[in-house]
Amino acid sequence: FTTSVNPNLDGSGYDLLGSLMHEAGHAAHFSNIVQQSPLFAQERAPFSMSLAESQSMLLESLLEDSAWRGRYARDVEGRPPPWELLEAEIRQARPLAVLGMRRLLELPYFEKAIYELPDEEITAERIRQLAAEVETRIGGGPSPWPVLSVTHITEDEGSCYYYSYVLAQLAVYQLRRHLTQAPLVANPAVGPTLAERCWKLGAGGQFFDVIRDLTGQPLSCEAWLQRLQEPLETRLAAEHSAYEEGLAVEDSPDVEELQLRLKLVHGQDVIADSSEGGLAAAAVIFRDYVRMRQKMLRALESGDISAMSSMGIG
Repeated sequence: FTTSVNPNLDGSGYDLLGSLMHEAGHAAHFSNIVQQSPLFAQERAPFSMSLAESQSMLLESLLEDSAWRGRYARDVEGRPPPWELLEAEIRQARPLAVLGMRRLLELPYFEKAIYELPDEEITAERIRQLAAEVETRIGGGPSPWPVLSVTHITEDEGSCYYYSYVLAQLAVYQLRRHLTQAPLVANPAVGPTLAERCWKLGAGGQFFDVIRDLTGQPLSCEAWLQRLQEPLETRLAAEHSAYEEGLAVEDSPDVEELQLRLKLVHGQDVIADSSEGGLAAAAVIFRDYVRMRQKMLRALESGDISAMSSMGIG
């Protein structure tokens, strides 16, 4: 996957981690397809894009879990995020939670409006006008992520695709409600359940059928609405308890090899390759590379000649 992250920009690390988790969800899904033909593992029809995105967004959703953050998130000095910081985030984000789904809805409605236009009205100005109308009608005003900036609408495999994220988001809430009947984070039963009843099916699994099989209920917005309507203090109490449980777990510092080869690439340059020393070694090389790039960017931005010279920048 690719991501446009500036290591000197506050918040970029979180954005990058979101991209990593999202694409890792796709990787887990597609690497566990077990069928008689490779055609079952192609992101083309009849593969259900809503099903594919539900699995990537399910893994990405762990970033919002206080249990996951308490157990795994650490700063450069190995410290977990303080609960007060997580609590403040939840309190600030909760009133705006519905806007996330509204913003997802903007793009499919925008595409629908474009395809319904008479040919003689298809002009750049009319399309810009439609974008503004849809953002205002659904999101209440100009979007922080304008619909015209989303590349899906200009790609043959991505056009008329975005409704899949809306359905997938509903599925994520429904799956999480079902899976969190037992702890979700680091639960060894979750992976095999998803692998056996969803991932291995590939294109042979239809979205609505798989969600019904996994959760015992047809897809609906009930779980999403239930989360929106949950009292804030109730949610905070549950998150705080999960955070404390996550903190209490002592994980092994060893990195599992996962039976894969990971190559970290920048342009034509291979930064690290896990076949040469394992995943842990590749992670250290990549970490050092990012820190070097971060120093380089700071030197360029500040015009620090001596720092640039020490890094070989002319």
